[in-house]
Amino acid sequence: MNDSQPHFLLIINGKSAGNPALREAVEEQREAGMPITVRSTWEGGDAALFAEQACDMGITHVIACGGDGTVNEVVNGLMRVAHDKRPALGVVPLGSANDFATSTGLPLEPGPALAAAMTLSAYPVDVVRVTAEANNKNVVKYYVNMTTGGFGAEITSSTPKTLKRLLGGGAYSLMGALKAWRHRSYRGTLHWGDKEQDISLLLLALGNGRQSGGGQVLAPRAKLDDGRLDVLLVKDFSSVTELPTLISELQSFPSDGQYVRYFTATELTVTTQKDDPAWPLTLDGEMCQYDRFCAEVVPLALRILLPEGCPLLSANDRH
Repeated sequence: MNDSQPHFLLIINGKSAGNPALREAVEEQREAGMPITVRSTWEGGDAALFAEQACDMGITHVIACGGDGTVNEVVNGLMRVAHDKRPALGVVPLGSANDFATSTGLPLEPGPALAAAMTLSAYPVDVVRVTAEANNKNVVKYYVNMTTGGFGAEITSSTPKTLKRLLGGGAYSLMGALKAWRHRSYRGTLHWGDKEQDISLLLLALGNGRQSGGGQVLAPRAKLDDGRLDVLLVKDFSSVTELPTLISELQSFPSDGQYVRYFTATELTVTTQKDDPAWPLTLDGEMCQYDRFCAEVVPLALRILLPEGCPLLSANDRH
């Protein structure tokens, strides 16, 4: 690919295809001489297919226009392309949560976001590969931001879409508070490195990025390019009297607290307790359920258009 002659493909979530601000931004960039091709999704799988076909169209930059779910689908399409031919990824956030765009410091309005995508540099970042078995078939999926399991996935999947639109990210916090009084725990065995642990969890988070569920920071020390998964385990509690301790630990993220454990790994496998239902998972907004799955880092697999001072890049680590 020749980045000196860029060609941009905008993959737009069909629900946002008529967004006036986005249409205006596209026209403005075209008038400025930017070669832009637009594709709008009609049904599930379209965004991944368009991204996969981008290389054959001579595309150098694929811009995902939508929420975190659209970004996730585009990432999965790009990962089907050979590494040396894989276009760079940009993001114009149009969803209700936009966790990835927010945490990386990208503009959140269509005009500035598209303008940024035309000029930002592409940085190599890690992608996380999830392998699982579903209906006797092997499943392979990718994500760039975060997977949540158990309670966190339940919140994301059960929040009514109308409420999401009305309250934005706050809707997730509200649903979380409502469900906290009638939650269930998720039992399983975790394997990472040479370690194994049987555990009963309220929440599991596997972060390449830092936040999920509309602004919930679950992996505060995560970097997109460090070759590591940031793992958050929130153990179950038995009484509301224990909640203050749990909440306090969720603000400090101890390496081995009473209820919260935070560590990094290159790979983590989860096997659910026998006869228990499969865990609900959310991969960057996509809901799924697996009895057993493995998440592993694919180092520097994708180039993403990011701000120079992006806090999720290792080079900007001030600590």
